[in-house]
Amino acid sequence: MTTLNPTITRWQGIGLLATSLLGTSVFILPQVTVAMAGTGALWAWALLILAMVPITLVFAQLGRRFPSAGGPAFFVEKAFGARAGVSVGLVFLFAAPVGLPAAMMMTFEFVHGLVPLTREATLLAQFGVLAAMVTLNLRGVQMSGRLQFGLTLVILGLMLALAVSLFGVEDVARETLSGPVSLSPVLAAAGVAIWSYLGIEAMSHLSAEFKSPERDFVPAMLWATLVVGLIYVLGTAMVLLVSGDSRLAMVDLFDQVMGSGGAWVIGVLGILAGVATMNTYLNAMSRLIWSLAQQRQLPRSLGQLNAHQVPQRALLSLAVVLALSLLCAYLGELDFDVLLPWVNGLFVVIYLLCMAAGYRLLSRRYRVLALIGAGFTALLGFALGASLLYGIGSLLLVQVWVLWRRNRSGSLSAG
Repeated sequence: MTTLNPTITRWQGIGLLATSLLGTSVFILPQVTVAMAGTGALWAWALLILAMVPITLVFAQLGRRFPSAGGPAFFVEKAFGARAGVSVGLVFLFAAPVGLPAAMMMTFEFVHGLVPLTREATLLAQFGVLAAMVTLNLRGVQMSGRLQFGLTLVILGLMLALAVSLFGVEDVARETLSGPVSLSPVLAAAGVAIWSYLGIEAMSHLSAEFKSPERDFVPAMLWATLVVGLIYVLGTAMVLLVSGDSRLAMVDLFDQVMGSGGAWVIGVLGILAGVATMNTYLNAMSRLIWSLAQQRQLPRSLGQLNAHQVPQRALLSLAVVLALSLLCAYLGELDFDVLLPWVNGLFVVIYLLCMAAGYRLLSRRYRVLALIGAGFTALLGFALGASLLYGIGSLLLVQVWVLWRRNRSGSLSAG
């Protein structure tokens, strides 16, 4: 019998979970929230951290008590049945048409800092990056997990170094961090900032790999959530203090603190982290499609593996969807700050379902947390406004698909 080898300690868990949530967005999201809410961006991050604490604790308890690689889909299935679980798994697929284009656009923000490109040239370059990643994935070539972990640690170290240098200057205008705050922009900024925590739900299946899951898993999840939030708060404060109107305030910040070289240092790190994130996304999403095809929830032809044990048809189908999404974004002149709320709306729906599952599956002690988590999730959904309709619409379409598949299977069986 094959079992997981539990090796993760509490501190290793904190580092692993925190670095899994950080990436190129730590260079970009603070600036986006500042553009939306000004000094209120700090309150937006504070609100998001406050919301994520009960949500994370519920996911941690579910992961500890029901360890499964299925994560949210498994929790919902345990609480509400197989149909509901499958629906959650299928809803995740709707993150693909908006999530990867958004990540691609964020990555190309760093490219533009090094090589000015026209819109047409940018689209062609994005197609080229997508084709290269698909080619590597088809051959089973994946970026080392250790390399990604190390890259994130470098980004984290750079952020801390910039903060120490900036806040160590006596004449820094700290009064810049205070100012009038309006509730509506704060809520809108918090809704966009949800992107920084996407993936926290996927960490809930790691409990079986901890040496002492009963003692260490929940604290690791909680501390990682707080660490990530504080890093984004720190980045937001630095953006508020730096002068300049470039598309990447972190480049201006680096130049202000270090003298020069920001475009290259921030740019290269951002591009590498972006490509690594997108490559992992492609790999994980293609395998989700393959898994759902194996369960006969998607056409079985998508469940075939090539000689490298890669779900080739699933990956190529996904690549076509992503290429069309990039083209639509180009034709519609959509930027990543438009797409981010759509992705976030999708995950708000998933998180609400998981909080409901937590209320049903966990003991009375944790049901209160599930209710608080659901309340905060609903508040973030309200902050997203019309963007939440993407998540709701995706869930409704999935329900129609599941019912059609079930009726079709029944008809075929009857025949």
